[in-house]
Amino acid sequence: MIDPAAAVLLAAGVSAVAVLARWLTVGGAMAASLVGAAVLFGAGWGGGAMLATFFVSGSLLSGMNERARATRTADAKTGPRDTVQVLANGLPGAFAALVVPPLFPPTVVVGGAIAAAAADTWATEIGMALGRRPRLITTLQPVPPGTSGGVTLTGTAAALAGAATVGAIAMPFGLPPPLLPIVITAGLTGALLDSFAGAILQGRFRCERCNVETERRLHECGTLTVRVRGLSWLTNDGVNLLASSCGAGLAFLWLSLRWA
Repeated sequence: MIDPAAAVLLAAGVSAVAVLARWLTVGGAMAASLVGAAVLFGAGWGGGAMLATFFVSGSLLSGMNERARATRTADAKTGPRDTVQVLANGLPGAFAALVVPPLFPPTVVVGGAIAAAAADTWATEIGMALGRRPRLITTLQPVPPGTSGGVTLTGTAAALAGAATVGAIAMPFGLPPPLLPIVITAGLTGALLDSFAGAILQGRFRCERCNVETERRLHECGTLTVRVRGLSWLTNDGVNLLASSCGAGLAFLWLSLRWA
């Protein structure tokens, strides 16, 4: 556990650098400072290492792939991460870091949440850059790149690599090797849940003017869209929050059964 004042200062400093690097908006940096401080305080250097690994790797991958995202799908968010994106990916880990320590090793549960976020990000970015045309996870029908719920074999392998990297980075900071599979499994499961939720639950709309489907209520042409499936209020950020929460929850459940 790190001193609260030191955790706050370190998280704020890293977030400020991220703003200068154009990885975060100012609002995103404020949210990242809170998330980072909570993870450092509750899960120590191991939690901080996992969070940093997710954030840096995800930012680098997104930056390298930003032009492809902007041209291959109109739904993609580009540019620095904003407040909602930061909280969707980081809030479950921050919550776990503050609540879990008296019960179980916090690095494992926090790791499940962060590994899920990393697995989803790696799958999306690497799958879009290197994978073939994605298929919807529920029907295996081909879908345009960037479609929520679309998966590729390359992306799935990248998800596994992302979860494993997040877990492995915490081992020098005290994560016991026998518990590493929990982090990896929780992370990969969270990423797969993200794909299923994106295909089934996430709101999907149609622009009648352009005759295209989109995840936006207001299409880029300025036309209000019509819901065709899913929950109108559930956005991609909401799905990411669900996936990260699943990663933390699964890790917590596994530990509960292990020590029951």
